[in-house]
Amino acid sequence: MTTSRGTARRARSAQRRAHADNTGGVYGSMLAASVVVGAGHLGELPRLELVLLLLLTGAVFWMAHVHAQLFGARLAQQSIDRRTVLHVCRDEWPILKAAVPPAAAVAVSPLLGLGVPGTLWLALAVAVAGQVGWSLAAAVRAGASRRQMALSAAVNLLLGLLIILLKIVLKK
Repeated sequence: MTTSRGTARRARSAQRRAHADNTGGVYGSMLAASVVVGAGHLGELPRLELVLLLLLTGAVFWMAHVHAQLFGARLAQQSIDRRTVLHVCRDEWPILKAAVPPAAAVAVSPLLGLGVPGTLWLALAVAVAGQVGWSLAAAVRAGASRRQMALSAAVNLLLGLLIILLKIVLKK
């Protein structure tokens, strides 16, 4: 009995992973890159402020997406129970998850000998790399051809480079 439950649980988990939508990760990575570009003048603890800004912005957008999904489900007159809420929270989790690598890059930047400007560029590079990575993961999970995967990566790299160009133009 326990074995069949464990097998069923593993099968459901594998099915969730197979159907996972990584667009939230792409979106979250773009959001993180935008936060770095818009960070502007940081206070006395710039790294701590940027880590908090990245993680809290990711959390706020994650909650906003969860709310929007649940509100949309309510409008469609589907019952919203605990299982539905947890399902939506899990589906939208990549938005917040995508903020973690740039925040971690900021946290370890002193170990790399980077000043604040270098830290901002590192966080931005990590966010753009995450954006490309999430898009590739989505393409792989969707069963895309190599050409489609390359196109997805190229488009997301281009979008990331546009964000980097914005940082250069704004001189932040």
